[in-house]
Amino acid sequence: MNAQGLAAFCFLAIFNVLPAASALTLEDIRTRLEAAGYSHIREVPSGKIKTFKATRDGKERSILVDSTGHFQELQ
Repeated sequence: MNAQGLAAFCFLAIFNVLPAASALTLEDIRTRLEAAGYSHIREVPSGKIKTFKATRDGKERSILVDSTGHFQELQ
């Protein structure tokens, strides 16, 4: 398992995220990420887990978003 896969697994375990359809819209997620200082936000197709790429502090970041809107950067 690569580092991103391990990070995704840990995120899912910590937040007890079920791979169900999210009640949040992409606009809701974009708004939350922008409020946290991210820009250039785009969704990355990754199956049932919402994964995004965004820029913060001049660096591109990978971000997981759960069905409740909690998000975590992947290292």
